[in-house]
Amino acid sequence: MESQITEYALKIMEIAEWKLCDHCLGRNFSKIVEGDDNKYRGEYVRQILNKESNNALTTNSCHICNDLFNEIENGMAEKILKKIDDEHIEFSTFLVGCRIQPEILNREEEIHKSLQLDVENIKKEINRELGKKLEFILDKDVDFDYPDIVIMVDFINDDINFQINPIFIEGRYRKLVRGIPQTKWPCRKCRGKGCENCDYTGKQYPESVEELISPKAVEFARGNESKFHGAGREDIDVKMLGNGRPFVLEIKEPHIREFDLKLLEDEINEFADRKVEVRDLKFVGRKRKGTIKCSSTETYKVYRAIVELDEEINENKLDVLNSLDVINQQTPIRVSHRRADKIRTRNVKKIDTKLIDSTKFEMIVECEGGLYIKELISGDEGRSSPSVSEVLGTNALCVQLDVLEVNI
Repeated sequence: MESQITEYALKIMEIAEWKLCDHCLGRNFSKIVEGDDNKYRGEYVRQILNKESNNALTTNSCHICNDLFNEIENGMAEKILKKIDDEHIEFSTFLVGCRIQPEILNREEEIHKSLQLDVENIKKEINRELGKKLEFILDKDVDFDYPDIVIMVDFINDDINFQINPIFIEGRYRKLVRGIPQTKWPCRKCRGKGCENCDYTGKQYPESVEELISPKAVEFARGNESKFHGAGREDIDVKMLGNGRPFVLEIKEPHIREFDLKLLEDEINEFADRKVEVRDLKFVGRKRKGTIKCSSTETYKVYRAIVELDEEINENKLDVLNSLDVINQQTPIRVSHRRADKIRTRNVKKIDTKLIDSTKFEMIVECEGGLYIKELISGDEGRSSPSVSEVLGTNALCVQLDVLEVNI
């Protein structure tokens, strides 16, 4: 084994002009020399070479890294720690990345190609060595899958930057007034740029559920911005009542990752001024934002609709609505400009009715998520069938709609 090591080491040293630090020497032997790290392997190989060679095997001014590992071993971790403290970033897990001069990578690649070596490159070792030092100093864990922050050390520009990954807060919201969309809508005329039509706000509507919930959460987290993910959405003119609609709020670049969610809940509700209420706030993982959006059609929902008819009707005749079961709905005309034109099949589980007067009644509908209730009532010019209009034999119109339950 030593003869093989000597043969490779001499060739490597010749290419490197006999100047390699222990890290850059040992990295070439990571698959054939056992040891805790590449520095140990380099020391071991250097001892073998010192027996076989008369050359002075200096560890200064490394041909590959240009003494980059000296910088890493002498103060780089402390420099990173100071910047973390200066920017007041809170985190539990981290990962290290780096940028180094292309010349370093090219010099290393020259050796690997010449000797056909299949070993890790220098960037991986830099990241690992810095990660080990920071784990010890910070008493925090490296996370390769989804760290709270990624520490990017830029050796080219002598800089340190942080990629701060989002936090996610799940909860439920109740919308207690009509006329508010779930998320911010860009002005239809200027498409968000700002114009006279939108009073230069860039918005079609002055406020939204998202805008009544998000600011306080971003403030608590000292974040940059947020994104709202709802389990479906109600129309602008529809209230969201009962125990509320599930949502996940994604807060980007949070400097604080843990805080009192009950206090946040109280402050959001005060800020929203009885237009919107939130409840049951909790921290969740990043995958939850995807599952909560996909869950919309897998839920069952309960609606209360006030229906007006063109013709008078008695309460007994409303019993025929219990025949509504499997509903085929082509994409409604009112949303066809932003939804794919296709036929969706949804199930009605239960309908309860109460006559208000001879041409108006209340209808409680328990149904599968994704059923368009307004079109279930009107028929949408035959695009929704069967419908209340079709079954009752007279034109029916939903004049008021509330969501009472969203169950997932």
